[in-house]
Amino acid sequence: MPTVLIIDDNAAVSVALEVLFSLHDIEALRAASPEAGLALLAQHSVDLVIQDMNFSTDTTSGEEGTALFRAIRERHPELPVILLTAWTHLDAAVDLIKGGAADYLAKPWDDHKLIATVNNLIELGQAKRALQQRVQADLRQRRELERGHDLRGMVFQDPATERVVHLACQVARADVPVLISGPNGTGKERIAEIIQANSSVRNGPFVVLNCGAIPSELIEAELFGADAGAYTGASKPREGKFEAADGGTLFLDEIGNLPLAGQMKLLRVLETGRFERLGSNRERQVKVRVVSATNADLQAMIRAGTFREDLFYRLNVIELRLPPLAARPLDILPLAQHFLGADKQLHADAHAALLAHPWPGNVRELKNVMMRAALLASGEVIKAADLGLPAAFNAAAGASEEAAREPDRDAISLALSRAGGVVAQAAAELGLSRQALYRRMERLGIVRP
Repeated sequence: MPTVLIIDDNAAVSVALEVLFSLHDIEALRAASPEAGLALLAQHSVDLVIQDMNFSTDTTSGEEGTALFRAIRERHPELPVILLTAWTHLDAAVDLIKGGAADYLAKPWDDHKLIATVNNLIELGQAKRALQQRVQADLRQRRELERGHDLRGMVFQDPATERVVHLACQVARADVPVLISGPNGTGKERIAEIIQANSSVRNGPFVVLNCGAIPSELIEAELFGADAGAYTGASKPREGKFEAADGGTLFLDEIGNLPLAGQMKLLRVLETGRFERLGSNRERQVKVRVVSATNADLQAMIRAGTFREDLFYRLNVIELRLPPLAARPLDILPLAQHFLGADKQLHADAHAALLAHPWPGNVRELKNVMMRAALLASGEVIKAADLGLPAAFNAAAGASEEAAREPDRDAISLALSRAGGVVAQAAAELGLSRQALYRRMERLGIVRP
């Protein structure tokens, strides 16, 4: 059951509120002075405070209530506070709202309006606490992950990325092939490095081969090596990637570009650990952990006959799917600042532009954008215009559209009427914060119904 603390020196007011709340399954605590109220706050868990503004006889200045509010805010910065006052001047209430008060109600109050306001604020507070608990749990889990594993300096905050990193650390200790899928530029090689760094072969070599960057006629020689004279220009024996990776990890990027002949030989190596160099009849034995990556739809390639199904299942014992950067929005700003370095900072409008951009080139595109901005920006603060992104050039148009959506006097009055005078509810309907709505009411001379 939610709990409300009532701080008012008028016993009749406190009892009336206590009875009203009891009818709506809300527990009420009562205090007759600011000192007693603060003492109760220190002893009990409270969801909301309703406080009077004047406690001394014949005092109407509101100074006592202001001091109490500030003391509550200092001790409990997230606790919602409703000001209960005989004041009718909106500008005085707005000053306290700007200071962090949740709402104000004039005496005598409307029971329906008061209960609606209290329920809204309690639900909002519960949602905030649940979110804070989830954020803290995610932060603890990330710190445990960082303490227990070598993450190779990977920068991330998004839960989607954290899930992939956590799974990579889990499968690292198992001596099985891993397939990392995802669009180009998402950081698949970094995930492969994390697997290597937390595996039983962490002290062995980490060898990378981009299968898409090697001509198809040379890729077998790159993988398995070649003896002298095996092909034109092979004047001396050449070690392949498998031999170079013996005792460690071989990362095969863009595995979908491996030709069928190379796929067949790769399958044999994965099954037996044995292969021959091109032009040689002598088998060689290696112990290599194979991690592969692709941005291609290997299932579609299997149906088209361009990728072996048996190789797919051999590579795909464990699959890690790394989402595109646009699907990991909480990673964008930390990565951007990481690429900028400590010498430069991002302006608020740059934050907005970065978050609005779709990032078709993913992390690689973000890195290039930040490197360019760092070189071309005139100062230490990177603004939206320095990024060269379409969203930055449309900022002025966006601001104009925002101004066009600014609610007018009639819209605000109608929203307040529909909400029964509950400012929090009207603000939500208008897409504003309570403080923003109060400022507009003050500017337009609107009195709450």
